[in-house]
Amino acid sequence: MTDDAEGDVLTTTPADGVIDADIARGVALLTGDIEQVPSAVSAKVDGQRAYKLVRAGEGVDLPARPVTVRELVVLATRRAAGVVDVDVRVVCSSGTYVRALARDLGDGLGVGGHLTALRRTRVGPYALAVAHTLDRLAEDMVLLPISDAARAAFPARDVDADEAKVMSHGGPLPSLGVTGGPVAVFGPDGGLLALVEERGATTKALAVFVSAAGLRD
Repeated sequence: MTDDAEGDVLTTTPADGVIDADIARGVALLTGDIEQVPSAVSAKVDGQRAYKLVRAGEGVDLPARPVTVRELVVLATRRAAGVVDVDVRVVCSSGTYVRALARDLGDGLGVGGHLTALRRTRVGPYALAVAHTLDRLAEDMVLLPISDAARAAFPARDVDADEAKVMSHGGPLPSLGVTGGPVAVFGPDGGLLALVEERGATTKALAVFVSAAGLRD
């Protein structure tokens, strides 16, 4: 089973009796911290795609694993000839299978379900506003500046010229109480100097992107 429209049809069940309130209840059950069985078309078993094992006649038992669905919002519902087509917006943790959400929603409604289309609108802090089409990249390999990417992905810390020189050698800076992961350090000109992690009273450099010789006077 592929859990999408490209798989073979095994059975059909009319969904005429599914009402909006049923869909709302099903969506609520799939929101928050849930246990999800991965989709066989996407999951891996011992380094192999599970669907290859299935097609080879091998049984695949994929265990459920915890994922977080922060938002699962119904945007539109269309009905025609025994089919209910539901548009949703999903905000979820890494490792969540959206096609499995469609499968589980359909199973919960007692009629089955699969994914018909998927559009990824954001990955971490990067949204469609900073995306480029393949045609555009073929003409001009435009990349997001590393400073912009770092400011979007990590907490930012701006330092003065003296601190920038210390940072260029990988030296420590006084901690500011930022916890929970790397901090991006930027020099007086706005350029990315380093990624650091705060440890106690000082920082520890994880990666330095500029040398002392490269700093502006």
